[in-house]
Amino acid sequence: MMRQSKRMHSPGVWLDEYSWEERMERRKRKKRDSHSSERENKSRRTNRHHNTYEGHFLETRSLNQRLDSRERPTQDCSLDMACEESNRDGTCKERDRDWHHYSKSSGRSGRSRRSSRRRPDKRRRRSHSRHRSSSRRSHHRRSRKRSRSVEDDGEGHLIYHSGDMLRARYEIVCTLGEGAFGKVVECIDHSNDGARVALKIIKNIDRYREAAVSEVEVLQQLKTLDSDRRYACVRMLDWFDFHGHICIAFELLGLSTYDFLKENNFQPFPVKHIRHMSYQIIRAIRFLHKNKLTHTDLKPENILFIDSDYDMEYNLKMKRDERTLKNADVKIVDFGNATYEHEHHTSVVSTRHYRAPEVILDLGWDHSCDVWSIGCILIEYYLGSTLFQTHDSKEHLAMMERVLGPIPTNLLEKTRKQRYIHRSKLDWDAQSSSGRYVRKHCKPLKHYMVSQDENHHQLFDLIKKMLEYDPAKRLTLDQALRHPFLSCYRKSSSSSKRD
Repeated sequence: MMRQSKRMHSPGVWLDEYSWEERMERRKRKKRDSHSSERENKSRRTNRHHNTYEGHFLETRSLNQRLDSRERPTQDCSLDMACEESNRDGTCKERDRDWHHYSKSSGRSGRSRRSSRRRPDKRRRRSHSRHRSSSRRSHHRRSRKRSRSVEDDGEGHLIYHSGDMLRARYEIVCTLGEGAFGKVVECIDHSNDGARVALKIIKNIDRYREAAVSEVEVLQQLKTLDSDRRYACVRMLDWFDFHGHICIAFELLGLSTYDFLKENNFQPFPVKHIRHMSYQIIRAIRFLHKNKLTHTDLKPENILFIDSDYDMEYNLKMKRDERTLKNADVKIVDFGNATYEHEHHTSVVSTRHYRAPEVILDLGWDHSCDVWSIGCILIEYYLGSTLFQTHDSKEHLAMMERVLGPIPTNLLEKTRKQRYIHRSKLDWDAQSSSGRYVRKHCKPLKHYMVSQDENHHQLFDLIKKMLEYDPAKRLTLDQALRHPFLSCYRKSSSSSKRD
């Protein structure tokens, strides 16, 4: 979302004999198949040095990668990784269309554009008005005709209009977002006193439909296990098959934590808000782990505020408005990649910037990869920017070493990715252009701390233990809940039990 140049990665290299039209068609097809956010869509440099913008990267994982790997467990991991990145729009437009946000604030209106137009003279206005009303009547006739039968567009999306009814229950209000799987619309639920819901409408394509059915199964299980709503996981309200389109109804939530950061000029969250969000995130993911599920795709885009209302204050020093949340309650969303312990584990999981070292080194993974992702998320909330801003796996490992120290030799010796290793060490040239980039943009973890206050020290200690290289030594979420940074919640929960 935030890069100025575009680079496309595909499973294979562009050949010189490909025509321009063929390349563009493959780009479009790749873009349609991209999954989730655009966190990894843009490269960070032009040529070898990519331009950075506000210190963020976006990444998209291919749905084909996830589904194909389920069907072909022996598929080579390097091909999976080659498939994971696609185009990113430098002005953040694509990110705003992410379907998984279920967010009321993602909707857009064209009214302001209309009001800014200059008025023509009366004669032209009258003529234009006649033409516009004629066009409106024609469009209305087309809409009425089209609504009599269910139609899909060329990409498999359901064609719908504001006011359309699905199952004589859900009245479509507006589009909230769009992504690889389909679209999310805001609807009025006429069977529930006109409540507003977010309805995810999956494309009428087999592989997307199968993935959606898998997500529905996970959501149903979570709903059963958490009937009293103790944990911060998004709640599925209903689902149905509408002429080949799996539709999933969710509670309507606010902005994602990423979008709030973006709209607040990437100003970090206050430590008190990070504490509250981390407690809810850790409890929710621990709930998944206790029930033998790993989320595998934790990132700020998949953590939504229940209500993203805020107070606005003007920062005189920075000469800009800054937003402060009124309520830091969050919920985890997007369980399309959630994996049970007994299921096949694909070699590549997680969005690039939140991917654990054992995944990059192809050592296998378990629940602890979620813990690593949470550590990356918490430091991003603290800094307002992504910690590991890269596309390349070896560079990613070099950044980890710059921030966290050397990767343990025993992990490097066990990796299948021998091209990353030389003499039991990371094969990395610190004097290369990439090496200079890493040195410039990364520093030891403790150097990111902006205050010596005890709360900051406790937060960084928690993050450091979550970013332990060895999964066997990494902090568990049970241990995280007992960490001093979250001690205030432990005391309040114990007192509530006594009451």
